Amino acid sequence: MKVSRVAEMRDLDQRAVNEFGITQEMLMENAGEAAYFVILREFGVRDKNFVIFCGVGNNGGDGFVVARKLHSTGGKARVFLLGERDRLEGAARKNFDIISKMPIEVCSVESIEQMRQAIFDCDAIVDGIFGTGLSREVTGIFKDAIQLINESQKKVFSIDIPSGVNGDTGQVMGSAVKSNYTITCGLPKIGNMLYPGFDLCGKLYVSHISFPPSLYNTERMKVQTNDLVALPKRDRDTHKGSYGRVLFIAGSSNYLGAPYFSALSFLKAGGGLSYLATPKSISPFLASRGSEIVFAPQKETSSGSLALESGEELLELSKSVNMVIMGPGLSLNEETQELVRELTKRIETPLLIDGDGITAIAQDIELIAQRKAETIFTPHSGEMSRLAKMEVSQVNEDKISVVQKMARELNAIIALKGAHSLIGYPSGMLYINTSGNPGMATAGSGDALTGAIAAMYGLGLSLGDAVRMGVFIHGLSGDLAAGEKGEDGITAQDILDHLPHALRCYRQNFNELSENFYGSIYTV
Repeated sequence: MKVSRVAEMRDLDQRAVNEFGITQEMLMENAGEAAYFVILREFGVRDKNFVIFCGVGNNGGDGFVVARKLHSTGGKARVFLLGERDRLEGAARKNFDIISKMPIEVCSVESIEQMRQAIFDCDAIVDGIFGTGLSREVTGIFKDAIQLINESQKKVFSIDIPSGVNGDTGQVMGSAVKSNYTITCGLPKIGNMLYPGFDLCGKLYVSHISFPPSLYNTERMKVQTNDLVALPKRDRDTHKGSYGRVLFIAGSSNYLGAPYFSALSFLKAGGGLSYLATPKSISPFLASRGSEIVFAPQKETSSGSLALESGEELLELSKSVNMVIMGPGLSLNEETQELVRELTKRIETPLLIDGDGITAIAQDIELIAQRKAETIFTPHSGEMSRLAKMEVSQVNEDKISVVQKMARELNAIIALKGAHSLIGYPSGMLYINTSGNPGMATAGSGDALTGAIAAMYGLGLSLGDAVRMGVFIHGLSGDLAAGEKGEDGITAQDILDHLPHALRCYRQNFNELSENFYGSIYTV
């Protein structure tokens, strides 16, 4: 499903009016109808008491529609208007005038106590204070209202986005409503899908409010959910080489887990042949843990990392595989970092760079332009900041724009790891992944991701699809581990061990997993 920026949604609204004659009044009615339907489905209406907080923009107008519909089907609706009535205009004004003629109590907010008593007496709250266009910090009576809503412990239904959440970033603008249900209109917004906004939405519904699909299913919309791709079947008459040959250049004397998790995750996720080039001194230990891996012991530096003189042998090995993974646990040894940069220039197969490999490339980012084969980066926010030459806080403020910009500039695929990982492409397309859980924030988890991506490529997906399905399968494996053990204490080994189960679950339950976008968005 496409995901929109705030400006894109404004454009879609205007095009709906201009190209299809779907008026603002109709769009507002449809938005209010969708919110009402969710309330009816999830909570019930008859003989229940609702407080509806409305701002003076279109979000408030949607709230007026909800109030009318609640009243018409046996609910008691009380509207609190935050802002001056004279500022209401257009469709919002029309809907305000309608409810003003009904036996619906409409109050201009005058005091915190007035709101507190109403909240205390109600059964549920409808939040229509701010829409997705909020660009300033929430202050004054608006902040007071939001705090009262959050303290109330009542069921909360937000229209479009929880008030106080930035529609383009998901960041909280000082204070934000924590909803139980959010009904977003037209398309989900970026702020609905990224944390902390996603978490504040509660159960997220989307209504297309009668937008024709031709309006939004276009190449111009560059952000969407990580919709699933069916995996190729494993033929009966095949061999290990049929499912990919991957070379992992990883590990050092101080980092023994990273090469193991990377190389073995490829096999656990369905890959065929896993070659691990690692310092000679640690190869026996790693072989005792992962005997299914084919080892290629290499010369090492005095500190136990890969030596520069291993370069020619590694280049030869790279010619016999379908993909190279370079970086997990390589260390920051300067000689090893130089080896990474030299190999990056000369390897002629698709190359995935992770961990310490990203740190090496960040020192000479221009060399990526010399590559003819595809390049993939799998950074966390700290590594992304090094690639983009900006502070981590700047990356986190607008992750989507940063990933899109860097993917274009580097002509590379970038999978930015984190809560709802982002997968960006040189074309500007970006996918938001929704599998995974906080328990996966553990050492070695990212190393297991590299092998999962390579395995999807080995199974026969295109490289672009392999990256995003690898991200999804990795997250699904973590979710299965959490379902069995709980989120606390999950290790990379748990994620590794659950990868075969994740593949089986994915194949057997593909349609179910695809519905409602892996439980992240429900349509109404």
